[in-house]
Amino acid sequence: MSEGTIARDNFDRAYVDGTAGWVIDGAQPAVEALERDGRIHGTVLDAGCGAGEHTILLAERGYEVLGVDFADRAVELARRNAAQRGVAARFEVADVFALGTAHEGAFDTVVDSALFHVFGEDDQRRYADVLHRATRPGATVHVLVLADTGEPGFGPRIRDTAIRSAFGAGWDIAALEASRYRAVATVPEHAEGLGVAVGDTVELPAWLARIHRR
Repeated sequence: MSEGTIARDNFDRAYVDGTAGWVIDGAQPAVEALERDGRIHGTVLDAGCGAGEHTILLAERGYEVLGVDFADRAVELARRNAAQRGVAARFEVADVFALGTAHEGAFDTVVDSALFHVFGEDDQRRYADVLHRATRPGATVHVLVLADTGEPGFGPRIRDTAIRSAFGAGWDIAALEASRYRAVATVPEHAEGLGVAVGDTVELPAWLARIHRR
């Protein structure tokens, strides 16, 4: 794990103590728009699937999709959510850095909703390399991350240059634009900083990148 990468224990703990502000009981509007606009195709990897909202959404709409997360509790929750919705969605507990040969060249689309930004700089580059091995030529990676724009927010915010730096050789960045990330202000300090109540839903500044594999 490189410097700056958030430790796995932090995520399991957030699911236990209720501070997982990324769990919004639904898909991110930006990801829903990608599907609506025809940006999702073929076999899909939901990297860092969390509570499974995007895996479930895409499975419901007929895509072959796999959701992976290294947090056991996230995958447990994702499987419960899928069962409650009556959706036959596939999930695996897996470290994205250890996807291995079983998933080599397996995916046409990757959806990354708030995973890339939890990595330090070195791991961001490693992650891009892992996705290059896991995808087919011509595949598309969609990256939705919290943005460091000076606007009030919380979480591990990054500059757009981090995405450009990580996805270099072997990739073409087709689009990288300002977006929004929906979250819940679960921590009192976060809520106070945004002038909202604890438990309120907020829209945070984000980057949305569309990246093509060569």
